[in-house]
Amino acid sequence: MLRETGGDRVVAVGELKRGDVVLVRTGEKIPVDGEVVGGQGSIDEAPITGESLPKDKGAGSTVFAGTVVESGALDIRTERLGQDTAFSRIIALVETAESEQAPIQRLADRVAAWLIPVVLVFLVGVYLVTRDIRTIVTLLIFTSPAELGLATPLVMIAAIARAARSGILIKGGVYLEALAKVDVVVFDKTGTLTANRPRVVEVRPFGSGLDEKALLRWAAAADRRSAHPLARAVVEAARERGVEAPEPEDFEQVPGRGVKALVEGRVILAGNAALLRENGVALEADVQDGDRTPVHLAVDGVFVGVIFIADTLRPGAREALAELRRSGVKRLVMLSGDNQATAEAVGREVGVDEVQADLLPEDKVAAIAALVAQGHRVAMVGDGVNDAPALARADVGIAMGGGGAQAALEAADIALMTDDLAKITAARAIARRAYRTIQENLFVGVGVVHVLGITAALMGWIGPVQAAILHLGPDVLVFLNSVKLLRVRIRGA
Repeated sequence: MLRETGGDRVVAVGELKRGDVVLVRTGEKIPVDGEVVGGQGSIDEAPITGESLPKDKGAGSTVFAGTVVESGALDIRTERLGQDTAFSRIIALVETAESEQAPIQRLADRVAAWLIPVVLVFLVGVYLVTRDIRTIVTLLIFTSPAELGLATPLVMIAAIARAARSGILIKGGVYLEALAKVDVVVFDKTGTLTANRPRVVEVRPFGSGLDEKALLRWAAAADRRSAHPLARAVVEAARERGVEAPEPEDFEQVPGRGVKALVEGRVILAGNAALLRENGVALEADVQDGDRTPVHLAVDGVFVGVIFIADTLRPGAREALAELRRSGVKRLVMLSGDNQATAEAVGREVGVDEVQADLLPEDKVAAIAALVAQGHRVAMVGDGVNDAPALARADVGIAMGGGGAQAALEAADIALMTDDLAKITAARAIARRAYRTIQENLFVGVGVVHVLGITAALMGWIGPVQAAILHLGPDVLVFLNSVKLLRVRIRGA
């Protein structure tokens, strides 16, 4: 909505120019990078910055295209449009990262690179010694590397089909082979290891004589009519704990501060410390607790307690990371755009080896590049727009598809159709099984059988006709060994 002197009107984003003021309401996506010049609101910036909790914005605040107004309404003066926005710069970074990604070579390609020259030298040598064309024809049949063309594609078709049945979409067999060799897995935090859903984690009374349930009852009653994500978390916590929250007789949303409500004849304030101070409520000091967001509560002008809210771990996160370790992954790393305290708290809880926080998208790409430069095979798991460049730069990019951004899904090599971290361990298990099957096909179906056939030909036990018949054996063996992947049972799949 473009704000003009003559009134507001709806225009296409392409018609906006620098300096225009646009109105963005609750539930709408911000179309430009700019500065807030009016109004108050709460913005979900997780797709761009990785911040786990919504950020309150007021006059003078900076906002980004692609983020969503969770509550309130904002007048935004346009500063950057189109290709100049942070979102577009991230997409450009994806293209750069993809061009820098090292090419992945298949095992079959490496085998073929030395096998064919060796076979030709061998045949020439045999002819020079024996001068026997019949033996050479027999050897040509048994040294033909035809199974190399079957050994990998059959396995990959079966493995990709098996993964798809489990909700894991793989964009090519080459990425399955790469995933099997990965020794470092890098995770985004918000929306990947955490559910990106604020929840009450502690209710702490402060010398008021109220217990936790009473404190939660007043807070939930005040927040019942608020659309703010933190308010919804408080109301949901009360419902989960069986606390009945009465309907407020009066309600006022204070943008950037919290709420003020009249409940059962008592004035309730629920919000940040600034809200309480502006209403004359004495606080000894701001109550802060590192990685958790405090909601201060006052009843009739008296500070009574704090409700702490934090993003919660995604179900099964610890178990999934432990399973990855058991599968041979040597190092687990978490990269986050969130603050250091929040990131480290989540890192400790899920059990990663290293945490890097306060990162911009280009910083994540640099972190991935540094790991690759150290000789590691790196997989990156993410869900947001800000993760897309890192997904493209990693040897294997894995996108959480249930709530993942389109940019992340397009940049990734593997997409999970549900936000279930167990699917990552399942994809890894399928990849390792597929790679082992390729090795079996090459070294048993091609190697051992061909060595036996070549030996029989050199000894004169078989001729060209028998060789042609026996040569069908490796083909059948490779086929049967490959299709077994369709029926294999994988934990988590």
